[in-house]
Amino acid sequence: MAKSKVSEGVDTRSGLKAAAWRRRLPLMPALIFLVVVTQIPFVVTIVISLFHWVVMYPNDTRFDWFANYVAVLRDPYLRAAILNTAVMVVVGVLAALVIGTFLALLLNRTFFGRGFVRTLLITPFLIMPMAASLMWKHLIYNAEYGLINGVLKWMGNTFGFDAPQPEWVSGSPKVAVILVLVWTWTPFMMLITLAGLQAQDPEVKEAAMIDGANAFQQFRFLTFKHLRQYLELSTVLGVIYLLNAYDQVFSITQGGPGTATTNLPYQIYVTIFRGYDYGRGAAAGVLVVIVSIIISNFGLKLISSLNDVIPAGGRKK
Repeated sequence: MAKSKVSEGVDTRSGLKAAAWRRRLPLMPALIFLVVVTQIPFVVTIVISLFHWVVMYPNDTRFDWFANYVAVLRDPYLRAAILNTAVMVVVGVLAALVIGTFLALLLNRTFFGRGFVRTLLITPFLIMPMAASLMWKHLIYNAEYGLINGVLKWMGNTFGFDAPQPEWVSGSPKVAVILVLVWTWTPFMMLITLAGLQAQDPEVKEAAMIDGANAFQQFRFLTFKHLRQYLELSTVLGVIYLLNAYDQVFSITQGGPGTATTNLPYQIYVTIFRGYDYGRGAAAGVLVVIVSIIISNFGLKLISSLNDVIPAGGRKK
């Protein structure tokens, strides 16, 4: 009798495992494709990073352990690129997240022309990054005929003062690049946050209004907590995308002046395609992944700490 119960339990577990594998089986082609196009190239990149491999000297290729990583960390240009990348990603993601959340809160209200306004706000995300960067460089930042200096000159002529005509790209290159990144990725953050707002149960807010909660209290105790997972998703994706920002740096500043705006993707491009050093470029690429993990975890912990300041009961810890 005991043996039959044991055998029945084993058969049940075997049946559950078989059913689970049958459900997973349709996902196997996608999983295999994902491994082939992402994980295998990353493993190959790690292997290349362990070799001294300069294309101009093919007979000098050799296994060199972690010498490329040491060279990357000692290289002042690469250290500057890592610092610039961290600054651009942190400032760009936080600014795009705050502005995108604010715009999503506005679009979550009902008003005349909301669909048209939503389309206008999404448009920057639909423009190719290279085209958007060139547009900002020539139509907005240009000191001779750009929009900003044109408005300043018009204001000076109208109100009778000597309007300044600064060089926006050469004078503040990092700010110029970050503004384009924020302009490009704010609609992306807005869409994710807006989806979270529209998924919120309106009855909860109605109950809070009946209990006397004002708009700020509703956002602080209800909406912000509901948006936590959407803000985390936006942060992670924003970090990944901005870490790979190359078009803006290449088309606006070419990494200059000096190394003021050189980020890791652009420095990898310079190392591989101008210096022909595949090993050191691969090592820098692996560092991009490490930096992305560090910054993503920092962003997630920051959002979690902000969310945990006020618990569900509404009293501070």
